[in-house]
Amino acid sequence: MKVLVAVKRVVDPNVHVRVKADGGGVETEGVKMTMNPFDEIAMEAAVRLKETGCAADVLAVSCGPTQSQETLRTALAMGADRAILVRSPETLQPLGVAKLLAAVIRRENPGLVILGKQAIDDDFHQTGQMLAAMLGWAQVINASDLKVSDGQATVIREVDGGTETVVARLPAVVTVDLRLNEPRYVTLPSIVAARRKPLESLAAADLSSDIEPRLRVVEVREPIARKKGRMVNDVQTLYSQLKNEAKVI
Repeated sequence: MKVLVAVKRVVDPNVHVRVKADGGGVETEGVKMTMNPFDEIAMEAAVRLKETGCAADVLAVSCGPTQSQETLRTALAMGADRAILVRSPETLQPLGVAKLLAAVIRRENPGLVILGKQAIDDDFHQTGQMLAAMLGWAQVINASDLKVSDGQATVIREVDGGTETVVARLPAVVTVDLRLNEPRYVTLPSIVAARRKPLESLAAADLSSDIEPRLRVVEVREPIARKKGRMVNDVQTLYSQLKNEAKVI
């Protein structure tokens, strides 16, 4: 079985994000970029399926600028067998990404597609669901445990008040949550070996002619600065301030 994993290049979560002067977005020039943390978990899940014999081939796919090759090289170093970059100069939104991924999937014919449940830069949480709808495949979102056997995926996902176990017939689309696994540390030998693995580059225009954004960002603003907290000497003073100043009691 072939497993396809979609990965995205995002601003490193440890970087303090700054808003552009014109308020049109966040500053990315000269900023450290990395693989979306949820996608790292998706890649780790796929590699573990290969290590246990449930998958024979792991394919990493990214849609975005040429610099996304760096993200794909990381995926190859984690254990992917090959990678495909869908080059797109435009700012892609979930619908456009889903269309491009669907075109790659129809060409590659994987048995399972794994994505992070969302990207940390836009938090849309939509691509996996849109992709499954386009393909007509089963979908399970927010997986915290994943097992594959006998042509089906058994997924445990957290819901209000507990967990839910879902069995989906393959092919299927699964989006993963943070609790699924701990991604492996990429070693230097793995990085060197990844340079020899195949990385194909495709033009987005050759796969889909309709990836134009449907949404327009009107304004991006810094969050309102919070007031500094105050230390109190005893519980009575704390109670008095909560009651008389904060008005929460």
